Amino acid sequence: MKAKRVGILMGGLSTEHEVSIATGEAIHAALTGRGYDATRIFVDRDLDQVLRQEPIDVAFLALHGSYGEDGCVQGMLELLDIPYTGSGVSESALAMDKLKSKELFRLHNVSTPPYYALHANELDDLEEVHGPFGFPAFVKPRRQGSSIGAGRADDLEELRQRCEEGFRFDRTLVVERHIEGREIAVGILDGRALGAIEIVPKAGFYDYRAKYSKGKSEYHLPARLPQTRRDNVQRIAERAALALGVEGACRVDLLVTEGENEYVLEVNTLPGMTPTSLLPKIAEAAGHDFGDLCELILERACLRVGRHAVAHDAADAGDELAAGELAELPAAE
Repeated sequence: MKAKRVGILMGGLSTEHEVSIATGEAIHAALTGRGYDATRIFVDRDLDQVLRQEPIDVAFLALHGSYGEDGCVQGMLELLDIPYTGSGVSESALAMDKLKSKELFRLHNVSTPPYYALHANELDDLEEVHGPFGFPAFVKPRRQGSSIGAGRADDLEELRQRCEEGFRFDRTLVVERHIEGREIAVGILDGRALGAIEIVPKAGFYDYRAKYSKGKSEYHLPARLPQTRRDNVQRIAERAALALGVEGACRVDLLVTEGENEYVLEVNTLPGMTPTSLLPKIAEAAGHDFGDLCELILERACLRVGRHAVAHDAADAGDELAAGELAELPAAE
């Protein structure tokens, strides 16, 4: 990889722009410090033109939120034949979509809090839609990260306010039953858990400020659970990642109750890599410092459906058609 030009894609168009910049700068410093030819690429709507004008061999995705974590940029990189870090197009889209993630969790017997979807045109009928679901409830935009637009509601009036706020960020919301429990994050690399960290916000829940401001939360690593239960939490996290088909490094967020129940909240395919981020903390406890983690992620960069990926798969499978001949196949009529 040190012979390749690495483009660190950062910034982007989402509400998590600033967090992405912090992630990208940290990754850039780590890779250049280890001798990699790494360059910053600030993502905007002209990304395709930038990548044609400044060719790179591999893309390290330091993006968060919409247009970066949801499969959009991954699809463009597939078209441009540029290997990239993280999960593929469909896996990224599924993990970013809280509603579809929950449907897959349920299909694979991965526990997740009870929920329903609320669409923007249903807000006037909120009382009827919410019905006997009860309170407290937790409102989340369907396709946002970093707890943006999310919040707890303890009654119908507060629920309406939360929904109005959430609809600023998405046309569909996920309304979850609020569950009291410890917030646990599990770091995963290649489908195997690296460890589990417990997050204790000093006020409220683990929102945007608590995630990215120093001193707003306490962390316990490993999570303060008996070893057998911690092992079980990590196995559940692995199953959640497998249910969505994610690859490389990811982070799974869970709630663990006193009643011996574990609930998966979501899987993050491009977890934060800032000084306060959870995955680097977990990886360090597992014996991988920040530079090691960046290298491990970079080593796994690949294409999933591009011409090179098809040729590679065919060669590995011993296909009768030589991998090099795939490029010579005529286009479909």
